[in-house]
Amino acid sequence: MYGLFRPRVLGAWRMPASGPVILAVNHTHNVDGPMLMGTAPRPVHFLIKREAFVGPLGRFLRGIGQLEVDRGSADRAAILRALGVLERGGVLGIFPEGTRGEGDFASLRAGLAYFAVRAGAPVVPVAVLGSADRPGRLIKGLPPLRSRVDVVFGDPLTVGDGSGRRTRRALDEATTELQRGLAAHLTEARRLTGR
Repeated sequence: MYGLFRPRVLGAWRMPASGPVILAVNHTHNVDGPMLMGTAPRPVHFLIKREAFVGPLGRFLRGIGQLEVDRGSADRAAILRALGVLERGGVLGIFPEGTRGEGDFASLRAGLAYFAVRAGAPVVPVAVLGSADRPGRLIKGLPPLRSRVDVVFGDPLTVGDGSGRRTRRALDEATTELQRGLAAHLTEARRLTGR
């Protein structure tokens, strides 16, 4: 990522140096996941849609520890693999809105709250800004080469009561709390970066 673009990483020290962590990342462009993998202070295992795991790209993604998920169903195998990452003290990356969009954390899916409550892991909000500002001249599907992309880490958020109970009410409350925290972080990240 540093060879292709000019990432500016802010607040990486906020990410716990050890133990299970969930990175909740906004998602406006295909390069957001690779950008975070290339700039995060610890290795990140993302839940990535099954459709991306084809041919050489699929072998590469599996080789670097990314997790295949079927977004069309409750993929129990993917859930268990993701929980395994957290149980081993690793970093799980999630795009909590489920797909690319406005990247404003306006519509969170319940998966983020489920993993945070079940694993008792802190959620670190991450805003990737600038990746979708304008298309590149050489490759339209990427930001312009050597353009600046900001990666802003926020303070860890903790949800749930520590018991790991996953009642509908507990997950709904956790989702609401996370959405507030993620939106506040995005507002602060935009203020810090001027984007």
